[in-house]
Amino acid sequence: MLIIGVTMQPCSFSHFQLYQGLNFFCSQRNNISSLSYSALANLTNLRWLIIDNNQLKSDKLELTSLQNQTQLRYFFANRNYLTSVPGGLPAGLKQLRLANNQISSISPGAFQNLQNLTLLLLQGNRLQTMTGDDVKGLVGLNLLDVSGNLFSAVPRHLPPSVQQLYLSNNSFSGLHEGSFEGFHNLKYLRLSHCGLLSEGIHPQAFNHSSLVELDLSYNQLTTIPTVPTTLQYLYLEANRIQEFNVTSFCREVGPLSYSRMKILRLDGNKMTYHQLPPDWVYCLRVLQRIYI
Repeated sequence: MLIIGVTMQPCSFSHFQLYQGLNFFCSQRNNISSLSYSALANLTNLRWLIIDNNQLKSDKLELTSLQNQTQLRYFFANRNYLTSVPGGLPAGLKQLRLANNQISSISPGAFQNLQNLTLLLLQGNRLQTMTGDDVKGLVGLNLLDVSGNLFSAVPRHLPPSVQQLYLSNNSFSGLHEGSFEGFHNLKYLRLSHCGLLSEGIHPQAFNHSSLVELDLSYNQLTTIPTVPTTLQYLYLEANRIQEFNVTSFCREVGPLSYSRMKILRLDGNKMTYHQLPPDWVYCLRVLQRIYI
């Protein structure tokens, strides 16, 4: 395996003699502003391409430069100046990391052939919408991070295969009953710093038995939302919650009807431990730790 790593030295691809057989190429914190077909033309075994912290621009990224890299599995271009998700990505790609760019659009058909992609990081960009056509082809996606964008509502028609969905640091007006409809495998959901209000969350918004962890910290909630009894980790710190409703966790309490909650965070709210109702322990009978 041939590996080349370059960091902290201003350069461009024209300064490198890249050899056939190269498996891993890393050039971070340089001044790379373009990626041409000729720069990677001689490579046939490249699996990792990491060009974080450079000055790569969308109009300087030739589609054929990546399209012909049939062995490429990991492409990282975080903290550059890309304005759109590039098209022509190789079908074997497993991870695509484009965080903290200036991306406001997704090139038509960009993901259409990426059935093997399991991780997509797009946080810290300028996306306002994601349509079904935008994500068409992402049938095996496991983790999607679109935190810190400009969404005003949960994007519809996201890949149903997603198990980890990160939406923090957007500005949601509310969550309706079908906000997460179709996510049959969703396990981890992050919605911190979204300006959420209790009155804007439908009682059935989180009605997903697959959910394991839910992060609603640093919002403006005044009550605890209704969550599935199968939920194990709930983060509600730094809200404005003033009361504890057992029915938020258990619709009824019995030998087989109780919450599977293990960790519950309520610190940084407007309530104390003494405000907990006496019957909360029967509902949260397997709770391991509560912060209040």
